[in-house]
Amino acid sequence: MNFDQTFKNRRVLVTGDTGFKGAWLCEWLLAEGAEVHGIGLEPNTKPSLFEQLNLAEHIQHTDLDIRDAAALRDYIHGLRPEIVFHLAAQPLVRLSYQQPAETYATNVMGTVHLLDAIRTLNAPGAGIHFPVAVVCVTTDKCYENKEWLHGYREEDPLGGHDPYSASKGACEIAIQSYRKSFFTEPAECGIALASARAGNVIGGGDWAQDRIVPDCISALRDGKMIPVRNKTATRPWQHVLEPLGGYLLLAAELWRGLAGLPRLQANFPYTELCSAFNFGPNLQSNRPVGALVGEVLKHWSGDWCDQSDPHAPHEASLLNLATDKAHHMLGWSPRWDFEQTIEKTIGWYRLVEADSEQAAILTSQQIEQYNS
Repeated sequence: MNFDQTFKNRRVLVTGDTGFKGAWLCEWLLAEGAEVHGIGLEPNTKPSLFEQLNLAEHIQHTDLDIRDAAALRDYIHGLRPEIVFHLAAQPLVRLSYQQPAETYATNVMGTVHLLDAIRTLNAPGAGIHFPVAVVCVTTDKCYENKEWLHGYREEDPLGGHDPYSASKGACEIAIQSYRKSFFTEPAECGIALASARAGNVIGGGDWAQDRIVPDCISALRDGKMIPVRNKTATRPWQHVLEPLGGYLLLAAELWRGLAGLPRLQANFPYTELCSAFNFGPNLQSNRPVGALVGEVLKHWSGDWCDQSDPHAPHEASLLNLATDKAHHMLGWSPRWDFEQTIEKTIGWYRLVEADSEQAAILTSQQIEQYNS
């Protein structure tokens, strides 16, 4: 992907840098020559990709909880980031049933705290305006899921059955409110705000509980059968680099417009970029969980067992995204198909299992392969 050196020497903030997607994004930004700053909580998995990539030595990380509005505001005002990727979240559906209040506090109010801190950067009387491009990452689960066969479009109604999904729908409403209330004229306020909705991302270095690929790897490493909760549930599987490439393209366009630089894609009015975008895989990659497990077992021998529970908390069975908008406005399209995605993902885990020192090298190699 060509970002025309948009990120080179820019102060870029990644919230949730200690998470799976955040760590991959930091590594990519470093490769683009960005001055990367990150905030987040201590990694909550052992191992963690953040530590495997030794990112604490390569970016400027600060331990900070986005639920602390005052601390976040002070940090943002001190840093004055030029580009912000907001990924910090409580990202697990099943955990949201156990911790609903914490999920809403992080996903909704944490986002509000961030946007308000950015709003006051360029508030009247604050002095010189500094351009800030902001991409807030939510999820495909922010939609009111009616189990449709066709993909959801950005203008479809928001909703959510479980606390996680509902919190992300509410997050999108908050983002839209700030955009309409405070950032309607990016050229005047100096702030451009968009949101990004992605599907089920997989890739090397995800060690979270209650996600199917980490569950597969954990079982295969221990010589156990892979526990599968819902083999028929269909998901839009995509490699983590797919949506990250979309976030980077979106941020680059937002920043270039604010900075008065030629845009990478100039087919649409700039203000239309300040909106929501879907980043999902091709329809061919919408597969049942059982198909994903079967593909994993082609690369790492083992077996699986059905552990479906009729009394388990509700999880959506079918969810697809339409990505026409990202294709036409950003020139973004998925690059790796379902089989490539599984091959790259399991290949990462197998090599790192044999030699843990390979994590950073392999991550950089896969970014280069994706870009080529």
